[in-house]
Amino acid sequence: MTVNLAFIGFGGVGQALVKILIERRGSLISEHDLDTRIVAVSDVMKGSVYDPNGLDPQVLLDTVETWNHVEKYPESPTTIKGWDSFKTIKESNADVIVEVAFTNVTTGQPAIDHCRTAFEYGKSVVTTNKGPVALAYKELAALAKDKQRFWGFEGTVMSGTPALRLPFTTLAGNEISEIKGILNGTTNFMLTEMEKGLEYEEALKLAQTKGYAEADPTSDVEGYDARYKTVILANVVLDYPLTSEDVVCSGMTSITREMLLEAIKQKKRWRLVSRLKSNNGTVDASVGLELLDENDPLATVSGALNAIVYECDLSGPILLTGAGAGLKETGFSLLIDLIHYQKERKLLNI
Repeated sequence: MTVNLAFIGFGGVGQALVKILIERRGSLISEHDLDTRIVAVSDVMKGSVYDPNGLDPQVLLDTVETWNHVEKYPESPTTIKGWDSFKTIKESNADVIVEVAFTNVTTGQPAIDHCRTAFEYGKSVVTTNKGPVALAYKELAALAKDKQRFWGFEGTVMSGTPALRLPFTTLAGNEISEIKGILNGTTNFMLTEMEKGLEYEEALKLAQTKGYAEADPTSDVEGYDARYKTVILANVVLDYPLTSEDVVCSGMTSITREMLLEAIKQKKRWRLVSRLKSNNGTVDASVGLELLDENDPLATVSGALNAIVYECDLSGPILLTGAGAGLKETGFSLLIDLIHYQKERKLLNI
């Protein structure tokens, strides 16, 4: 059965997923029984278009590339334009909402309301937005379960590197006592560039030039981005109701080139580490600079890579490393969720 998709937000990540769906269509159908049809796009800047019979994905991409506006998509007797995100969620014939809208990470909006509305109207959701998972996980997970809908958010922690699904699949049966990781590629890139001799401001400028850092890098360098990812790991993997206020958080703005070079002389490395540790029924959480021995698995992680270590009672420590950002990688995380949606579709009776 074809899976109808509605995109809420259609920036680089959403477009990357469409490109993957075009390129891999044959193998997705033959290997995963996943045949997708895009029926709607609603973007606050690019407008909206809906066709219950489906939109041509390549024409959709070409339209955005040429006009940067989906309402330039060719007219047909069944196309409707001008719907906002909530009307698209409520009234389109989508099975799955691909929620990739720009969202305020402090409030989680409008992504939280997008997810809530989708579940209430019988739609499943895949998203890369951290806000709904970091700020409203228990509520939204319970609502999805009550409505028998699927909620996928693999890309919220390490983009296309499956940090959230790994504990429930390959590591199933273990008790995880501690999670530690490098969860922000921007800061790790800056630290490793400073180890090569750059000053802080030079490393930041280079990160911005390469597209790793925003014009306002506060969320990255102050540790806020890593803090929200730490909250997600606590709630999802450790099943502990942590909030961002529970995480002791400091960033990397106090680091200097001299501190990094001195650490190398001592066979150590400074890294911005997220850490969760189970402690007699509670979970202690922190994000901050740590001076690691050079043989620590996180000390060797360089550039914009992310890494996470799960301390397991049966398998011992498991290290997972990979890209924590990138359009194709983040688009792939949505594909992971769509594949698992299709696998669970019969079980959920949707």
